[in-house]
Amino acid sequence: MSWESTAVYYRRMNEQVRDRLGGLNSADILMRSVNFDEIVTLQKAGEWAKAAQRLMEIGRDLESAGADAILICTNTMHLLADEVQSAVKVPLLHIADVTGSSIRRAGCSRPLLLATRYTMEQPFYSRRISEMHGLEVMVPDEADREVIHSIIFDELCQGIVRDESRRRYVEIVERCRAKGVDSVILGCTEIGLLISQDDLPLPIFDSTLLHSDAAIDFALSEAC
Repeated sequence: MSWESTAVYYRRMNEQVRDRLGGLNSADILMRSVNFDEIVTLQKAGEWAKAAQRLMEIGRDLESAGADAILICTNTMHLLADEVQSAVKVPLLHIADVTGSSIRRAGCSRPLLLATRYTMEQPFYSRRISEMHGLEVMVPDEADREVIHSIIFDELCQGIVRDESRRRYVEIVERCRAKGVDSVILGCTEIGLLISQDDLPLPIFDSTLLHSDAAIDFALSEAC
């Protein structure tokens, strides 16, 4: 939900429409950006019910404004995906489903989940991918989870991209690779700002890009 990754979503969706339709075509997007600091405050306090109410209100506002589908443009807040879906009639395109189906199609089965501590440690994300897509989702150990989480909030969400942090992420992936993971989920929408396929020895699945592309797939299929 930081504007750093919101900008990636916006660019990616417009690029996809331009590339697929050509000419001066661009994406018709209704976007509701939030003050990320307020959301993080609710996360840290465990005020998930208040956060749910906020997202439900936003979802209803977007639907009333004409949205044909809803995206929560963050992995962590999919903890509240069911609540948001219950508040609207249009479909919510779930980021874990988009990511899980892509991993399955690629023939991978034991993805490593890199994400915020909330997403790595709570079951809402990995359980959904496991149950709906038959994958065995792995997470780093506690110390590495803290490193990943801190870099996301203290650096990436604030527009800071450091080579040293990239090296630490790669080292974490290498340790988990030795334990049998066969792919990597960039399960926080800012992680793609730090690492790419060129940095890692395993196939990566960038949830931000996959989610953006799924939105355009949906929009263009509806238009047809």
